Amino acid sequence: MARVLAAVAAEGLIATEPPVELGARAERFREAIESEGPASLWVLEDDGQVVGNAGVHETGAAGVLSLGMAILPHARGRGGGRALLDAILEHAHACGAHKVELEVWPDNQRAIALYAAAGFEVEGLRREHYRRGDGSLRSSLLMSRLLARPAG
Repeated sequence: MARVLAAVAAEGLIATEPPVELGARAERFREAIESEGPASLWVLEDDGQVVGNAGVHETGAAGVLSLGMAILPHARGRGGGRALLDAILEHAHACGAHKVELEVWPDNQRAIALYAAAGFEVEGLRREHYRRGDGSLRSSLLMSRLLARPAG
């Protein structure tokens, strides 16, 4: 999982920037796997090799989970991203969450299309919100999917 994250970070498609300390990141994944609660991780495998991963964690808002995903370039476009999203949404329902949220770079059209196809909608834009290692500022698109609407 740490190697996948490092490879996708090198592409600039996610907020994590290189270099990724593989040992430390692997330990963080290990701790997340062993923790209890609605936080959870999934891997995407191809021929016994991990080619992607996704996870959700709690936010400061009750019933809202935040998701992150990374898939290696050669494994994209084959339905794995949608399978990871389906697993996350099923898990979120089972945990009683009412919403799953994410952030994505506005120029990552492929990811935006995947999320939109899975029912995620744009909620807003964090304009020039993230300072990158080179000093540049990046905006992020906020997307979410409501799982259950409150009665009333």
